[in-house]
Amino acid sequence: MSDINKPQEIDGVEENNSEDSTIELNENQNVEATPSDVTESTVPNQAIEDESIKSDDVVEEQDEVINEIEDSNAEDAEDEGNKDRHTIEVKEYDTMSLEALAIELEKLIEKEKVQAIKSHVDNINSEFKTKFQALIDEKKEDFINDGGNIIDFYYSSPVQKRYKEAYRQYRKKVNEHYQSLEKNLKQNLADKLEIIEELKGLINVEENINTTYKHFKELQERWRNTGPIPRDKYNNAWNSYHHHVERFYDFLNINRELRDLDFKHNLEKKLLIIERAEELANGDDAMRAFRELQELHKMWKEELGPVSREHRESIWERFKTATKTINDKRQVYYKEIDKVYEKNLEHKLEIISKIEDIATQDTQSHSALQKKIKYVEELREAFFSAGKVPLKVNEATWAKFKDAVRTFNRKKNAFYKDLKKDQFKNLQLKLDLIKVAEDNKDSDDFETVTPLMKKIQSDWKRIGHVPRKDSDKIWKRFKAACNGYFDRIHAKRNAASEEQVEAYNKKNEFLKSLKDLELPKDKEKGVETIKEHIKQWQILGRVPNDKRYIDGKFQKTIDSLLNGLNLDKTEAEMIKYENKLDSLHNPDDTRNLDNERNFIRKKIDEVKGQINQLENNLQFFTNVDEENPLVKEVHTNIKKHKEALDLWKAKLQKIKGFY
Repeated sequence: MSDINKPQEIDGVEENNSEDSTIELNENQNVEATPSDVTESTVPNQAIEDESIKSDDVVEEQDEVINEIEDSNAEDAEDEGNKDRHTIEVKEYDTMSLEALAIELEKLIEKEKVQAIKSHVDNINSEFKTKFQALIDEKKEDFINDGGNIIDFYYSSPVQKRYKEAYRQYRKKVNEHYQSLEKNLKQNLADKLEIIEELKGLINVEENINTTYKHFKELQERWRNTGPIPRDKYNNAWNSYHHHVERFYDFLNINRELRDLDFKHNLEKKLLIIERAEELANGDDAMRAFRELQELHKMWKEELGPVSREHRESIWERFKTATKTINDKRQVYYKEIDKVYEKNLEHKLEIISKIEDIATQDTQSHSALQKKIKYVEELREAFFSAGKVPLKVNEATWAKFKDAVRTFNRKKNAFYKDLKKDQFKNLQLKLDLIKVAEDNKDSDDFETVTPLMKKIQSDWKRIGHVPRKDSDKIWKRFKAACNGYFDRIHAKRNAASEEQVEAYNKKNEFLKSLKDLELPKDKEKGVETIKEHIKQWQILGRVPNDKRYIDGKFQKTIDSLLNGLNLDKTEAEMIKYENKLDSLHNPDDTRNLDNERNFIRKKIDEVKGQINQLENNLQFFTNVDEENPLVKEVHTNIKKHKEALDLWKAKLQKIKGFY
């Protein structure tokens, strides 16, 4: 494309025409031809040539795509930065978060020309406003559901402040740009109007044709190098300029050699433009091809003059054909994009349907609702990432999405509103437990208070959640009261443990001394001696639980001593049982004695049942001699069980004596 960007000077013009050569005018030539005269003589009825003067009827007959390109180029004529806008990546702004949109706006302002980012900024601004308003609506609804007055509602966020500051910088740069641009546009317009006036005068100048032609080419170069002009003046300025260019070429008709050389140059360049357009038409990137096509049309119109009449229609038709092919591909591309947008729409509607379905479900617990909130948030992100939808349904889809999310949020807020009521009830219940704990934390009645403290700890666990702001505070109070009480118990137990260790050491020594004990030969004195040693053993105190085996050793030693006295079995058993009861007795804790008493009562009931069963069995032995072995065995068993019953009853009486 480098060889067609700018038309080159025609070589050899001055060599073929000396400065002294004169030009003879035909009698019928009118050098001062009016615009209408020029039009009739130089422009074909079809008005195919783009750079020629066009009537209103011809403009209406132009292909739609040509008009679109012309409108775009006319708009671009006011802005030198128009090419830059095509190189800036258009991102999926609808998928971005609020923070990402703010960052993207900052990057565009910092790195790109302000006149080239208008469409990007407009899209970003639209997305930011829509998403931030949705956030405002959600926060407002939460505020009202929490009991707030709508008049008092206010919400702002750091990302909003960041975005506003970036947008303020953009507006400032835009204003500065257009203030500078307006001044330049006016000056450029004045310069171009001055060029047009000079073109008007070329056909009246009495000078060598080569000099006039050279002046003409200089004016063309000045025109091309003059900057942009106001878009509302663009078409009139170009029409006027090309009109006077045509007039000059008609004037140049008297020197066909110069005119034909210029026509040849323009034809060569336009053929290169056509070849490039046809190359683009055969390519695959329809959008890039169309953007470059706009530049080709601009070069065709602005940088090149007319060609000979016999080529005008054919090359224009060829250029139009390539243009139509490129545009057809662009339309196919748009249709494919529309299909993608339709799929995106289906996906977004599925997401909306899922949110609506979740919103209709009842929630029974905080954890279940938290899972739903997380899932809805994932669906929200999926919605924003799903891409664009057809423009005609964009607002309706967004509204449907907002309604679905809003419905879910309302149910969520209603759930937590009810939950807060329950939490306040729970708070009062836990405050009551705290009062019980604090009232009893200094009590010394461990037997009564310990079960109570354990119960309120269990009750605390069963009570549900309380308001978050109170949770840590009341837990610390309750924990402090309970820990204070149980720390006192542990301290007392630790002190008791030291005493028990000492008691174990003493009992261990006492047990060793019993090995050398010699009992009096008199049975009664022997029993008294044994009982005395039992009392001494009991006086030594309780031992640690893991040392309780020493009591068993002592019991075996006593059994051995009693056996040496030849005592009655029942008497010996009762002496040993008294020793056992002494070891079980604890004034601060009667549970061991209670268990023993229940055990004895159970054994008494069992023995009574066995005696009744044996006596019933005797009734089956009718007319049987008492000496019958079976009968004798039953009587023997009954006697043993009755003796055992007497012993259990005696033990029960002994237990009662300890209460």
